[in-house]
Amino acid sequence: MAASNNPAFNNRAFQGANGQTLAVPPVSADQLQDMYNQPAAGSVQTDRMSVEDTVMKSIIAFGVLLMGAAAGWLLVSVAPSAMSVVMLAGIVGFVLALVNIFKKEPSPPLIMAYAAVQGVFVGAISLAFETMYPGVVGQAVLATLAVVGVTLALFASGKVRASKRATKIFMIGMVGYLVYSLINVGLMAFGVIDTGFGLDSREVFGIPLGLILGVFVVLLGAYSLVLDFDAIQQGVRNRAPRKYGWTGVFGIMLTVIWLYLQILRMLAIARD
Repeated sequence: MAASNNPAFNNRAFQGANGQTLAVPPVSADQLQDMYNQPAAGSVQTDRMSVEDTVMKSIIAFGVLLMGAAAGWLLVSVAPSAMSVVMLAGIVGFVLALVNIFKKEPSPPLIMAYAAVQGVFVGAISLAFETMYPGVVGQAVLATLAVVGVTLALFASGKVRASKRATKIFMIGMVGYLVYSLINVGLMAFGVIDTGFGLDSREVFGIPLGLILGVFVVLLGAYSLVLDFDAIQQGVRNRAPRKYGWTGVFGIMLTVIWLYLQILRMLAIARD
C-alpha cells in the first residue's frame, strides 16, 4: 500500500527509522465499530476535573454532612446538656472552614472533616429551632432545596450567569449584611436589645426587619450558588486537575449551609 501523502502525518511519530512515512494497516468495519463502542475516557483516566465527578464528590460530602446532622440531633435530644459539645463542634467547624479556604490545594480529608463536624452543629441547632417552632426545620429544608434547584436549573439553561457588575453588588451586599449581623450580635450580647432575634425582631411598617432582610439574604445565597457553579464550569473548561473538584464541593457546601441557616432563622422570625 502506498504511504499516505496527508501532511498531518509528516510528524516523526508517524515515520519510520529512515524518515519514511509508515504505511497504515487496513482497518475492517468490525474493528472500526469496536473502536467507536469503547467508552470515553472519564475524569479518573484523564485526571481532569469534570462536572460529573464533582457531582459525585458533592453527593458523598453532603451524605457525610447529613450523617453528622443526624448525630448532632440525636446527641442533643438524648442529652440536652451536650450543647457545650455542639458549640465546640461549631468552633471546630469554623476553624476547618478557614483552613480549607486559605489552603492552596484542596484536601479531601479536611473537607470531609468539615462536613462531619459542621453537620453535628447544624443538626443540634435545627433541633433547638424545631423544639421552639415545630415543623420549621422541614420548611427550611424544602425552601433550601427549592432555592438550590431553581438556581441550578436557571444556570444550566443559561438564563442566569455571573457578571462583574452583579458580583460587585453581591460583595457589597455580603459585607453590609456581615456588618449588620455583627452589630446585632453585639447589641444582644450587651443587653441593649433583649428580644429573641435582636434587631431582626423590630418591625418596619408592621413587618419584622428579619423577614425583609431574609428575602435579601436568600437572593445573596442564590447568587453565591451561581458563582460556585460558574467556578466549577470554569475549572472544567480550564482542564484543572481532578482534585480541584473538591474545591467546588467545599464552596457549594459553605453556601448551602449558610443559606439553610438563614432560611431557618427567617422562618423562625415569621413564627415568633
